[in-house]
Amino acid sequence: MLDLPDPERLYAALVARDASMEGRALVGVTTTGIFCRLTCPARKPRPEHCRWFDGAAAAVAAGFRPCRRCHPLGPQAEGDATVQRLLAALRDDPGRRWTEGDVAAMGLDPSTARRAFRRHFGVTFLDLARQARLREGVRGLKAGEAVIGAQLDAGFDSASGFRNAFARLFGQPPAAMRGAAGLLADWLDTPLGGMIAVADDDALHLLEFVDRHALTASLRRVPGAVALGRNAIIDRAEAELAAFFAAREARFTVPLALHGTAFEREVWERLRTIPPGETWSYGALAQAIARPAATRAVARANSRNHIAIIVPCHRVIGADGSLTGYAGGLWRKEALIGIEARLRAGA
Repeated sequence: MLDLPDPERLYAALVARDASMEGRALVGVTTTGIFCRLTCPARKPRPEHCRWFDGAAAAVAAGFRPCRRCHPLGPQAEGDATVQRLLAALRDDPGRRWTEGDVAAMGLDPSTARRAFRRHFGVTFLDLARQARLREGVRGLKAGEAVIGAQLDAGFDSASGFRNAFARLFGQPPAAMRGAAGLLADWLDTPLGGMIAVADDDALHLLEFVDRHALTASLRRVPGAVALGRNAIIDRAEAELAAFFAAREARFTVPLALHGTAFEREVWERLRTIPPGETWSYGALAQAIARPAATRAVARANSRNHIAIIVPCHRVIGADGSLTGYAGGLWRKEALIGIEARLRAGA
């Protein structure tokens, strides 16, 4: 997590409702037990009654409740004008090859934009733009386009560049994912970035964020040939994820195929019993499977989980309450915990 600015600067931003500080911190008011965005319209507390947090998960862990006026459990990027403007531009033209010069031409400072996107999403705007271009290429291939057509849809000038980017994502070149196969793979859009889902007609085998470094290794653990496509299992996973991200439902019923050792599968199954909105330590999870000395092994099993969110490894935190060890990025872990806190608050 990023270091917080000094308390004096944070308090000045709170009093001024400074939108430029949106996403940098949240304030907990000790006299009310409530935490807010810095832009909250509520009456301002005295400085000595303020506690500062780098995210909603830390505030919830400290026992504060979310404000009902400013809704601090919602995505803080919603209040960042630079982020929203660039996201809108990306939605309008997902196949564009964005550069920092394009950002500057919009009257925005590229370094400010870069820091803002890293703060909110863990990646830069240009990283997100590259993901969007690759998504367009995947959609073109799935629709039956030739590789060259999908490459052009994705805004790649060279065929080798497109093939290499595709192979980094799926572990094999585009041509290898054509034709009949027992497993189908598709790109799912979520508020936390693109995900790859792999399923057969019976179960979901993989669900990973596209920028996870271990995605290719996870794909290798899925048995059988994989082709681009969609089936009822992927549709079901996408619908249940949409309900989760909308903070309507945290229960997943899509059947899963877990590929790991017996110990890893035991850890993953136990993870699914942690109630939404709760967090456990790695030590507590080791105790729950009657392996109290296996804390490190439990942490390794967590890191090898290949079905993100549905197998909720994000619900496991450090013994000191810190957000540690999430392969999808700590910013996503914080966001997922925040969504579940909203669900629990509305239950």
